[in-house]
Amino acid sequence: MMNRLRPDESDARFIRRVILTLLILGVTAALFRAGDLLILAFGSILGAIVIHAIADLYSDHLPIGPKRSLTLSIATVLAVLGFLAWLFGVAFRQQLNTLVTQLPDLIDQLARWASQSPVGAKVVDAVRAAYAGSRVAQDIGGIVSGAGEFVLNCLLLLVGALFFAADPKIYERGFLLLIPRSMRPAMEDALFDTGSTLRLWLRAQLIQMTTMGVLVGVGLAIAGVPSAAALGLLTGLSEFVPYVGPIAAMLPALGLAAQGGNGAIIGTLVTFAVVRLVQTNAITPFVTSRVVAIPPAVTLFAIIGIGTIFGLFGLFFSAALLIVAFTLIRSLYLREVLGENIPAVGHQSLLGPGARIKQENENPG
Repeated sequence: MMNRLRPDESDARFIRRVILTLLILGVTAALFRAGDLLILAFGSILGAIVIHAIADLYSDHLPIGPKRSLTLSIATVLAVLGFLAWLFGVAFRQQLNTLVTQLPDLIDQLARWASQSPVGAKVVDAVRAAYAGSRVAQDIGGIVSGAGEFVLNCLLLLVGALFFAADPKIYERGFLLLIPRSMRPAMEDALFDTGSTLRLWLRAQLIQMTTMGVLVGVGLAIAGVPSAAALGLLTGLSEFVPYVGPIAAMLPALGLAAQGGNGAIIGTLVTFAVVRLVQTNAITPFVTSRVVAIPPAVTLFAIIGIGTIFGLFGLFFSAALLIVAFTLIRSLYLREVLGENIPAVGHQSLLGPGARIKQENENPG
């Protein structure tokens, strides 16, 4: 008996494509809904990379094994986090409380000062309109009203980083096993390229954050701005988000400076301008010479876009996400698809019967 309703081969291919398209859309929607959790997982991976980078330093300079160096690295990271918690909770507590409680009035005072000119008034209106409806504004409001959730997310990120750092290869092998066998070598090379580039980028960011915080803190103290040390610390941490972070950190500094008159405001603007010039022309080219070079316009708009979609945590990790995307494009598309001569980072194969050493990439940028 003929099955007249049975689809032919072309119809079957069409049905498979429709089902695959719906599956991809469903997975994409699910990932978007779970965006906050994925961002926290990505932050945990960054934390694990930091832990292993410090462990490598200990193992290279101290006569200890991998396990002891990893334990010492975890202790170092926890000590640094404890020191930062002490700075925020004890040393700069009064300054930060003053800054947080007075921040809305300080920003309004700064807006009134800027609105004295027609151009400044239009800039203030545009900034307020753009900020009011943004996802970042909602997340900041959520932090103010429910700091417990923010602390819980930070603890989740820390615990995730410790788990990833304890045995990263099990996660790397599991990821590679999901890839078709013929594509695993290319994906493995891209995985190690990304890890190496993120490590170099994190080291460069640490240097830039430290110098930015110290220079801004000293400059604001000379300009007579209150809470200069706390503002320097916040500015240094904000450097983790290029372009957007330092501009956001400058607003409370200008707000506090507005209490001291035009002289303090001019001193604050000069401080941030001079420090930015020093960073851009002296420090950044030196520390980022081995990191992938992403055009500034691409970086700026990508950071704003990621922050708009994923909110505050997405904004905080946006630069690292951009580094990952840029590295994967280089490794998977330019090298593997187009055949460009882009060397891979040296590593031992995670899968396969033997160790496969790839050529060391001395200059991924």
